[in-house]
Amino acid sequence: MKIKTIFLFAILLLAFTATSFAQDGKARIIVFGAHPDDPEIGAAGVAALWAAKGHAVKLVSCTNGDIGHWKEAGGQLYRRRKAEVESAAKLMGYTVEQMDNHDGELEPTLENRKKVTRLIRQWQADIVISHRPNDYHPDHRYTGVLVQDAAYMVTVPNFCPEVPHLTKNPVFLYSADRFEKPNPFSADIIVDIDSVMEKKLDGLLGMVSQFYEGGANGDESLMNKDPEFVKKRWAEVRATWVNRQKNIANKYRKSLEEYYGAAHATKVQYAEAFEICEYGRRPDKAEIKRLFPFYD
Repeated sequence: MKIKTIFLFAILLLAFTATSFAQDGKARIIVFGAHPDDPEIGAAGVAALWAAKGHAVKLVSCTNGDIGHWKEAGGQLYRRRKAEVESAAKLMGYTVEQMDNHDGELEPTLENRKKVTRLIRQWQADIVISHRPNDYHPDHRYTGVLVQDAAYMVTVPNFCPEVPHLTKNPVFLYSADRFEKPNPFSADIIVDIDSVMEKKLDGLLGMVSQFYEGGANGDESLMNKDPEFVKKRWAEVRATWVNRQKNIANKYRKSLEEYYGAAHATKVQYAEAFEICEYGRRPDKAEIKRLFPFYD
């Protein structure tokens, strides 16, 4: 009973000591992904930009990533992946957290909805980012569903009443993907990440278990120690992420022009893009520019 009281007091203290965007001009952003690497793939660039300006950013993995490798699994892999994302977080200036769900087993349960709701409230979020709920991986889909389902509930006082509700609904966003059905991704907000692209690359390339070693779909051939193979493999991994961010900038060049103007937009090599979820607050262009203070 005593431990529970201390725990509740800590939650209340966190909620009441967090300073709102309206008070100090600093946004509070929380990014959800299914696995330890997904939030970084979708939003590490903009997270680094926010962090550099003193905004509070947290990246959350909804599973612990414990089967995301062709050879390793369980606690050993969990600890390895945790260390990988913590290293990236230290490099880019945000914080990370992993929920206690097994990789491949995430479900949109009431318990998980409450966990996500509590995390958003505890962070006093102004912006919440996640996967869209149409995706190839069930964990990705259900992360999107869980965050979507929390989009209204974070404001309801008697849902998870042990954590103070938010009086203003955050802006909920989806990170970019390439899926077309039932509807394609829409780049409602797009950010030039040229200035932090090398940091993002360093963070992702540090996730050796997932990218160099191939994650769940790798194999023994990737463990070749020949120096020429290693050099070629690193170049391939790097090119994957360079091309991904280039493709976003090229595909949504018109959106870049809307935010940066034609002269700047033509020079952008790398970008991250986000779609506004209809279930959260609907920001206008003026509010977007306040929350994403990168367009000067």
